[in-house]
Amino acid sequence: MTETAEDTGTTGRPAGPEASGHVATEVSRRRTFAVIAHPDAGKSTLTEALALHARVITEAGAVHGKSGRRSTVSDWMDMEKARGISVSSTALQFTYAPHGSDPEDPYVINLVDTPGHADFSEDTYRVLTAVDAAVMLIDAAKGLEPQTLKLFQVCKHNGLPIITVINKWDRPGQAPLELLDEITEQIGLVPTPLFLPVGIAGDYRGLLRRGTDGAPEEYVHFTRTAGGSTIAPEVHYDPAAAAEREGDVWETAVEESELLSAMGQDHDQELYLAGETSPVIFASAMLNFGVHQILDALVELAPPPRAWDTVSGAPRETTDPFSAVVFKVQAGMDAAHRDRLAFMRVVSGEFERGMVVTHAQSAKPFTTKYALTVFGRDRTTVETAYPGDVVGLVNATALAPGDTLYTGKKVQFPPIPKFAPEHFAVVRAQSLGKYKQFRKAVDQLAAEGVVQILRNDARGDANPVMAAVGPMQFEVVTARMKTEFNVEVVVDNLPYTIARRTDAASAAELGRQRGVEVFQRNDGELLALFGDKWRLQYISKEMEHLTIEPLVADTN
Repeated sequence: MTETAEDTGTTGRPAGPEASGHVATEVSRRRTFAVIAHPDAGKSTLTEALALHARVITEAGAVHGKSGRRSTVSDWMDMEKARGISVSSTALQFTYAPHGSDPEDPYVINLVDTPGHADFSEDTYRVLTAVDAAVMLIDAAKGLEPQTLKLFQVCKHNGLPIITVINKWDRPGQAPLELLDEITEQIGLVPTPLFLPVGIAGDYRGLLRRGTDGAPEEYVHFTRTAGGSTIAPEVHYDPAAAAEREGDVWETAVEESELLSAMGQDHDQELYLAGETSPVIFASAMLNFGVHQILDALVELAPPPRAWDTVSGAPRETTDPFSAVVFKVQAGMDAAHRDRLAFMRVVSGEFERGMVVTHAQSAKPFTTKYALTVFGRDRTTVETAYPGDVVGLVNATALAPGDTLYTGKKVQFPPIPKFAPEHFAVVRAQSLGKYKQFRKAVDQLAAEGVVQILRNDARGDANPVMAAVGPMQFEVVTARMKTEFNVEVVVDNLPYTIARRTDAASAAELGRQRGVEVFQRNDGELLALFGDKWRLQYISKEMEHLTIEPLVADTN
C-alpha cells in the first residue's frame, strides 16, 4: 500500500494495523472528563488540587483567606478573578501515574473545568458533549443543589458515567448516609462509596477504603499542610491499627460500610458504566484530602475514549482516520495577540500539528499550524494528539461549536444543540462611529456561543437582540466588547422570558400577536419570543396550526 497523507491522516506515519495499534494504545491511556456542580461547590479548587497531585503545579493557586486570595490556575478571565467564579470552561491536560505504576507510562488526563454558575449552562452543556465521563461535586453541607440536578440530567442524556465527590468534608455538614440517601432519592443514581470518611463532617481524619462485602481494607490518615497549599501527607494503617488509633469513629465507619454492602451498594463496574450507579469519594479539595484517591478512581474506572455517532449513523471508531469536533470557541485568552482559540476534541486517529484537514461544514481545507494545549493562561505547542485529547487551534476564525474536522473520507458529527434562552436584551453601540467594530464584536461573540444573536427587520442590524440562559452572560458581552473591541455598548432588557422554534409559514401570524416577537437567530433558525408561559399557552391553544416547538433544555 502506498503511504500518503490521505491514507494516514498524518504527515508520514505508517497506515494500516500498525498505526491503528499505536492509536489504540494511546486511547487506552486517556481519560477525558468534566467536573460539574452547583456554584461554590469547589470545582475550580478541585481542578487545581488534581493538578497539584499530578505534580503539574507545586503549590495551590488559591490562598485561603479573603485578603490574600489568588485566582485558581484554570480561571483566566478578569471577571472570573474579580468575582471568584468560573465564567468560561478551561481545558487542562496533564499526565498521572498511580502509585505503584510505571512512571514512564502514565495516563493522560484531559480535564475540562466547566462554569458552575447557572447563567453559563450553555457552555457547560457543550463541554458535556466532548467528554467521556463526569465528576459530580457535592457540597457536604448543602447536598444536591438545583444546578447539580440540571447538569446530572444533561450527563444522563449524554450517557456519561459519573463519579461522585462529596466535597468540603473538613467543614460541618450532613451525615454520610443522609447524603447518599439524598442521591438515591433525588436522581435515582445508586451511590457505591469506594471510601467512607473517618470522622464526621468538620472532623475529617481520613478515609476507610472499602473492600468486598463492606470489609475495611485499610485506613488512610491525612495530615494538614499550611493553608492546604501542598499535597497532604498520607499514612496507611491496617484495620486493626486503625481501630486502635481512632476508636469509635473508626468503628462507626466500619458499621456504615457493612450496612451499605448489606443494601447492595458496592461498586459494580458494569452498572457504573451503564449509568446506574456512581462510585463515591469523600474529600476536601481545599485541604487536598482524598484528591489522589479521586485521580486513582478516574484512571481505574472511567472509560477511555469511545466511538462516536455520525450524521450518517455509522459510528466513528477511535482507530479510524483523524477526526475531531469543535465544542468551544473562545477569544481574548491572550490579550497581547487578540486571537481566537477553537477547542476541539479529537474523536479518532492521530493528530499532528501542521496537518491539513477538511472542515466538514464548508468542505474547505484547514491548516493546523498553530495547535496548543491550554493550562489556564499558559500555552504549550502540541505536536501530536489522540482520541480524547483537547487541542486549541489558534486564529480559527472559520470554526464554530459543533463543527467537524477530518481527513480522508468525509465524516460529520451531529451539531451541538443550543440551550433554550430565558433572558433577552437589545445591545447597541454608544457611538455610531464604532458601528463597524460593534458588528464585528457581535458576530464573533455569537460564533463563540457566548450568547445567541437574534435579528429582525423591525429592529435592524444596529439593534440586535442577545438571548442567553442567564443575565450574567450580558455582563460578559459588555466587558469583552469594551476590553477586546474597544466598543462601549448599551444593553436594554426586553420583557420576554420564553423562546420557541417556529417556521416561515407561522412567523407572520405569530408576529402579529400581542406580546410576541419573531426573530431569526444567527444560525438561521426562526424563534418566537413570548412574555410569559400564560401567553404562550393561550396562543398555542388558540392557534394549533402554527409551529411552536420547545428548544433543548427548556424549563417552561
